[in-house]
Amino acid sequence: MLTFVLSSCERAVEFELDDVTPKLVVEATIENGQPPMVYLSKSLGYFSAIDQSILANNFVRNAEVYVSNGTLTHKLKEYAQPVGGGYTFYYYSLDPASPGTAFLGELKKQYSLRIVSEGKEYTSTTYIPDTTRRIDSFFWKPAPPGNGTDKVQAMVRAYDRPGYGDYVRYFTKRNSEPFYPGLNSVFDDQVIDGISYEVQVERGVFRNGSLPEGYSFFDKGDTITLKLSNIDKATYDFWRTMEFTYASVGNPFASPTKVINNIKGGALGYFGGYASQYRTVIVPK
Repeated sequence: MLTFVLSSCERAVEFELDDVTPKLVVEATIENGQPPMVYLSKSLGYFSAIDQSILANNFVRNAEVYVSNGTLTHKLKEYAQPVGGGYTFYYYSLDPASPGTAFLGELKKQYSLRIVSEGKEYTSTTYIPDTTRRIDSFFWKPAPPGNGTDKVQAMVRAYDRPGYGDYVRYFTKRNSEPFYPGLNSVFDDQVIDGISYEVQVERGVFRNGSLPEGYSFFDKGDTITLKLSNIDKATYDFWRTMEFTYASVGNPFASPTKVINNIKGGALGYFGGYASQYRTVIVPK
């Protein structure tokens, strides 16, 4: 009788998701000493199949992209980057044909972005702050027992300038690999405001791959480069909510999260300014 009562209380629930018109997805950055970089694509459905071919054909081309530093306004040029397998990725950056309006990112400056694509206009602003997080030393030490004698952990000793509101994002580069952001790559200064501190720098991760055991450590013989970037509040909020979403995928008990973006006009994504500094350490074998 109990089995019958419980089984009769079960009901199949089916969700029919509405078809949603794809939106423009913006990934735009500008860093001190570097040109602006803008990647444009279209959003995909939640249950869409994704492979390299779909991603390569998802770039938005022939858009008008402008970046301004308040004095100069530069129209970016579209570039094609072959990535192997017959696929090509596309991005927008400085146009060498217009050197009079070209500029690189500078500390403590505000920048605006304007995109015109398929008859619609999208805008955003960002700010490259000062490098308020001072790196005193970047070094390594053996990984904790149980992680293998060939594993090491990267460490940073740093100082945070007094005054709340200093946000950072970090990346690591191992040997000739690209820079990858940490699994949790953004931090504020609520706990470490105005003090010196020492903390482990976990190895950056390639988010399209699986995480092996001990992924946060490096190997003896590695050349490790740390990229530490001060960012503004909007860039921090975007990556804070985006990384929470990454971590909660597949967890039925996680709270729903809305990724906070700073693109106006109905697009997704962000325009972020980075005040970056670099340190390198070579771990002997």
